[in-house]
Amino acid sequence: MSTDTPAPPNDNHQPIARRRIRSYTLRQGRITESQHKALEDLWPIFGLETDQAFDARAVFGREAPTIVEIGFGNGESLARMATDAPDTHFLGIEVHRPGIGHLLLRLREAGLSNVRVYRGDAVEFLANRIPDGGLSGINLFFPDPWPKARHHKRRILNPEFARLVADKLKSGGIFHAATDWEDYARQMLEVLRDCTGLENTQADGGFTPRPAHRPPTKFEARGERLGHGVWDLVFVRR
Repeated sequence: MSTDTPAPPNDNHQPIARRRIRSYTLRQGRITESQHKALEDLWPIFGLETDQAFDARAVFGREAPTIVEIGFGNGESLARMATDAPDTHFLGIEVHRPGIGHLLLRLREAGLSNVRVYRGDAVEFLANRIPDGGLSGINLFFPDPWPKARHHKRRILNPEFARLVADKLKSGGIFHAATDWEDYARQMLEVLRDCTGLENTQADGGFTPRPAHRPPTKFEARGERLGHGVWDLVFVRR
């Protein structure tokens, strides 16, 4: 499915307007032969192509909590979390083919059946395919920080996105974000504090020490090499 075409609405929503400013750019990137083959052979097993509203029970064949990870990169942390939580469904959303191919290989190697993958715009997918209150968690780990001031408008976590997150989480559901850019972390914290329906899990209203269930990512390691700190934010749906 083209990432430039919005998905049809589900029964509860009108189609989301085409986003004039996206939080990502599509780049070719180098794809290995094994990743390319994984996309051919394993996508029919793990990939989502349907234009219908996402129905976890129909997709996974069971009832279980569902967590979405937006922009999973190479998928290593997603595969690790799915391994550690076999009784949870995970849905990974990414636009870049090499990372998707890498994750598909990891899913096969680990024998995981509790993960599905969608290639496309995460905001459009959440708005048009996920019913309100349908998710137990949404993870946003190390999104593109768009560090130049003139590009801050492209950052994914803005007030509109925060409201969308609150809509899609069930009561008690968790939104977990992490970044290694301090100014983005502070912007995230301000936006989430202002979002009705989301509440900081930290009593002091600040950042959260890295939860043990979030595996370190390659982006985190890169940030540490560059001398960056890492900031986690964990908010709960009221």
